[in-house]
Amino acid sequence: MRIDWIDKLRHLLQTLAFCLAISAIQYAFRPEQAYDIPLKYSLAIGTLTWALIDIGRHLFPSSAQTGWPTGWPGLALPAGGMVLGYVAGTALADQWTGLSTWTSDGTQLRISIGITLLAGTAGTYYFYNRGKSAWLEARMAEAHSQATEAQLRLLETQLEPHMLFNTLANLRVLIATDPDRAQHMLDRLIAYLRATLAASRRIQHPLADEFARLADYLELMAVRMGPRLAYGFDLPEALHGALVPPLLLQPLVENAIHHGLEPQIAGGRIDVQARLLQDGARVQLSVHDTGAGLHGGVPAHAARQPGTHFGLQQVRERLATLYGTAGTLELIAGSAGGTSAIVTFPWKTHADSTDRRG
Repeated sequence: MRIDWIDKLRHLLQTLAFCLAISAIQYAFRPEQAYDIPLKYSLAIGTLTWALIDIGRHLFPSSAQTGWPTGWPGLALPAGGMVLGYVAGTALADQWTGLSTWTSDGTQLRISIGITLLAGTAGTYYFYNRGKSAWLEARMAEAHSQATEAQLRLLETQLEPHMLFNTLANLRVLIATDPDRAQHMLDRLIAYLRATLAASRRIQHPLADEFARLADYLELMAVRMGPRLAYGFDLPEALHGALVPPLLLQPLVENAIHHGLEPQIAGGRIDVQARLLQDGARVQLSVHDTGAGLHGGVPAHAARQPGTHFGLQQVRERLATLYGTAGTLELIAGSAGGTSAIVTFPWKTHADSTDRRG
């Protein structure tokens, strides 16, 4: 089993604190004795006993649930560790203090052995339970991760048909009014679906891929809207690897087109931007349009069409599932008209995810 030395250092510090507490108790019962004597014996015996048991357990096959040996090694190791720790620790402390434990009176010797057995048993039980608690916490985190993944999958399976139905509805209109453009749009749709099939099977993907898929989608919409649709992207190179759920931005762009630009005869422009906030820990994505604006906190066109908030609801639910309260979506009316949809979430890259899994 691989040893986590950071965890061992934490155990050592806890053991030293425990030794200090034991020496303080001994001093309280025998104030006539100098404090450094019980302190040196406690540190020497306690540290060696801990090292023999807590580090020595990695020499034996261990339970995955607790990290401790099972069967007879699980009993022999603490017992042997306490005996060897006491003998070696006492010899070391004798050298340290210049005293001789083995020539002292029997009462003191029995008290010393009793303290070692009680403290060793308590320490072993404590670290055993810590290992078991850590395993249970890891299983709970794994179950939570699987539940989150399932929830995101469910939301995405709702989102993909939503986008497809909207596109097919647009295609149906074009077939009746402009068959050539309808044919061109159908070719674009087939290419878009083929290119994004693999990417849509992931829980998260790089922001550069999200922008690339968005460009494909806007090209698809440009076939239908022609010069009425203009758009632009601003993605700093440093944010190319930031992880986002697939199709996070597309519902916002769909909203901007359907509720903002389409109601206007002249159409309008959509700008999609990404930037790292000043705290260096959060990414902000924004979709600005020059469309019809907001009415009562929702797109003006949508306000007249009950039941058209599906895309916004999906984005909010996916942010909440993946980031909790750290993921937010705001709709802001532009000072010169139009609407800005602003998404904020913690910055995480693929390397960050890999490190956490390791």
